[in-house]
Amino acid sequence: MSTTLTPDNRNQAAAPRAERIAAIDLVRGAVMILMAIDHVRVYSGLPAGGPTPGIFLTRWVTHFVAPAFIFLAGTSAFLHGRKLADRGALARFLLTRGLWLVLLELTVLRMAWTFNFDFGHYLLAGVIWVIGWCMVLLGGLIFLPVRALAAFGLILVAGHDVLDAHLQTLYPMLETSHWAWLWQMLYFGGGVQIGEHGPTLFVLYSIVPWIGVIALGYAFGRVVIMEQQSRRNICLTLGTAAITLFLVLRTFNLYGDPRPWRTPTPASAAAPASGIATPAPAAVNRRPQPPAWISFLNTSKYPASLLFLLMTLGPMLVMFPFLEQAGGGVADVLTTFGRVPFFYYVLHIPLIHLAAIVVSAVRSGSVAPWLFLNHPVMIPPAPEGYVWGLGLLYLVWAIVVIALYFPCRWFAGLKQRRKDVRFLSYL
Repeated sequence: MSTTLTPDNRNQAAAPRAERIAAIDLVRGAVMILMAIDHVRVYSGLPAGGPTPGIFLTRWVTHFVAPAFIFLAGTSAFLHGRKLADRGALARFLLTRGLWLVLLELTVLRMAWTFNFDFGHYLLAGVIWVIGWCMVLLGGLIFLPVRALAAFGLILVAGHDVLDAHLQTLYPMLETSHWAWLWQMLYFGGGVQIGEHGPTLFVLYSIVPWIGVIALGYAFGRVVIMEQQSRRNICLTLGTAAITLFLVLRTFNLYGDPRPWRTPTPASAAAPASGIATPAPAAVNRRPQPPAWISFLNTSKYPASLLFLLMTLGPMLVMFPFLEQAGGGVADVLTTFGRVPFFYYVLHIPLIHLAAIVVSAVRSGSVAPWLFLNHPVMIPPAPEGYVWGLGLLYLVWAIVVIALYFPCRWFAGLKQRRKDVRFLSYL
């Protein structure tokens, strides 16, 4: 059933269909390539974010991936809605595609990460899970005016860190609540026990604030359909404002992240993001502290803090208008990946996992059983002698990305030729 056009969406429906925005595919392609770095790191045995500057930066550059990916998912939804010219049809598409993504995360992608059938003990709610649920929710939110949707996104993204000061009080209350599982999925994350004897669902990406990010991305669709100079000015203004706000808030530890980058005592400075217990003061003084710049950039991703999102989305917005002018072979490769992001995602995890198995067999003459545990979160440290160096990590990453280009190019061509096959839009 078609939706009656309101003044807000009548102009959208009447407008000529916009051509594909090249910068969207370029940004998506770039972040998909970056994403593979961190997923290779999972199987390398190197810790996330430390302890050396090289390992920290290897992880840090991939922080741009999830914000850009989810933000642009909202933008793509807006552009798809213009093509359909029917909000009801767009809502149905978002609902069905979102549930499809959730199903694939819990089945196919869980298998790709682990290469085991231990479904009775471990399920993963990762980035595809949260994109799926955000699409489902966005399917209802699109009936709001775009400005209201933008305000909703801003309030969630900017306001959710108000809870930071109350976390120590909230955690004990939630542990005894019958609705603890819902709060974990919405915001706090962590392991959710499904039934008395069911598996543990590890919520890595909570719905808040990501539903706010996808809502802002949807509203950003109004920007990308503007004429080029207006689009450029708005992107540069918004991106510069986000970066400036990040620098001010982070420098003075005013608001926006539960972990201040400067702490008054060595003991509190040593408390890591992983939640490991703080050692005794004597041990703290003996432990080398990371440089101040690492502490400054080490914002919270789970759940994503305001500062994390400003730090990552700001530069993306600044780069957006410049990427519109990009050309040549590199741009073509990035565009190819960016046109089939989910297809790339589904392929790259098992390919990386297989590459890690090959590396293990070549290096030690056998395959480490550690590679078949419940990756990427519920695993013990890698066995002694297994951990890769950064050089090997980046070599495997480069090989994987090159190998992925050819099936992605084929599938991008297939989607272009067979637009009559609706199922292809779900991949």
